[in-house]
Amino acid sequence: QVQLVESGGGLVQAGGSLRLSCAASGRTLSTYDMGWFRQGPGKERDFVAGISGSGKTMRYADSVKGRFTISRDNTRNTVYLQMNSLKPEDTAVYYCAAGSRGLGLQISLYDYWGQGTQVTVSS
Repeated sequence: QVQLVESGGGLVQAGGSLRLSCAASGRTLSTYDMGWFRQGPGKERDFVAGISGSGKTMRYADSVKGRFTISRDNTRNTVYLQMNSLKPEDTAVYYCAAGSRGLGLQISLYDYWGQGTQVTVSS
């Protein structure tokens, strides 16, 4: 069992930056691929970024490439999402997730989810 807790969300102006953190407890995080997803108002939950257990492979949604960076510190059991050049369309609840069936975009690959952190980007 893995417990995930996100933090770092908030209100920021367009063009600004935020850094989200996802702290894990219960099991060693290095055994899991990790993903960040987001769900905007009235929208489905979508993949944002993912990172393999070793940290060597990353994947990004096209909408965030070049602006967001996912990283992990397995010694701290924490995954990060650095978000730069934020846009109003990035407004959403951001969730981190852990899975062991491969690094991918599908929600079904991830077994454990955090409670989410709100990111609001004003224009």
